[in-house]
Amino acid sequence: MADPHEFDHVMPNMSSSAPKRLEEVQENIGARILFSVLIWMMMSFASTIIGFLAVLQAIVLLTTGKKPNARIAGFGTDVGIWFAKATRYITADSEEKPWPWSELD
Repeated sequence: MADPHEFDHVMPNMSSSAPKRLEEVQENIGARILFSVLIWMMMSFASTIIGFLAVLQAIVLLTTGKKPNARIAGFGTDVGIWFAKATRYITADSEEKPWPWSELD
């Protein structure tokens, strides 16, 4: 069974009952909009990759007797973590840009 805290390091702390107060964006707004559009296009491509991985893993499951490929699963996890970080950046919940501007967790 998956660890329920596996992605805690990339997700915001949602345990407090008080709503999070967003800080003013420090980055140049024009640059942020440009980066957000670029990241949005990258997210569209990533969605296609996730779909391809799902089909590929389904084929692997059918041909290997229900045994998933660890490399496909791991890469899917990496894409999912990147997608979460990208979403947080383009919605202004985070100032940290996703890979390739920062480390891929």
